[in-house]
Amino acid sequence: MNLGWHNKRLSKPKEGGRVSDQDIVEHIRAAVLMQRLPPNTKLPEITLGEVFGVSRSVVRKALTRLAAEYVINQRPNQVARVRAPTIEETRETFSARRLIEGEIAALQAGKLDATTMAALEQQVTAEKQAYDRRDEPARIEHSLTIHHLLAEHASNRILGTMLTDLVLRTSIVIALYKRPSLASCYLEGDHAQLLTHLARGDAEAARRCVHDHLYSLEALLDLSPRAADTDLMAILGGKSAQA
Repeated sequence: MNLGWHNKRLSKPKEGGRVSDQDIVEHIRAAVLMQRLPPNTKLPEITLGEVFGVSRSVVRKALTRLAAEYVINQRPNQVARVRAPTIEETRETFSARRLIEGEIAALQAGKLDATTMAALEQQVTAEKQAYDRRDEPARIEHSLTIHHLLAEHASNRILGTMLTDLVLRTSIVIALYKRPSLASCYLEGDHAQLLTHLARGDAEAARRCVHDHLYSLEALLDLSPRAADTDLMAILGGKSAQA
């Protein structure tokens, strides 16, 4: 998986430009993260080919990559669908992330260099600013970047790789099951508090902060069934692949 995807803002391809499987991956992923494609939404190859103006072979490549990132389910001889994790799977995913990210934060306390701390602080500030101006796509990007930076600078590289995977998994779950009435899953002060503990070198406080943050996010979920009757052309924006 391309670990830099969360740094890329979606943009309209140049007129007459070729839409790649990467373009399709980014647009479908973004549509899921922004709750525009609900759980179990069907993603027929023919329809996606018409939406993006590409061949089915390009669509298949994109769907294979989306399945590898846990964004969709893809089974032989069946139409691909946006994932619909079970309650048990959702709980297990959050539990695993609490263990991994809590340990990473504890190991990083007092050990991150000035450049990394400055990068984290910049993202925390940008996330708050995006929330204040109600720019939810930007807020999500900054929030994900904070956690990806923690994974990238983990002293234990295996744990860092595991966290990168879990951040995407939990982000997809949050996008799919966030309460419909909730405009944002922003938890004001949580990320800033974590940085304070990291800067002070308080390992146990950093661990607790991560655990509390993830418990709070999990509490915002509504795991009841969602309707999946969607218009892919309207959501994904036609051949220009706007999102």
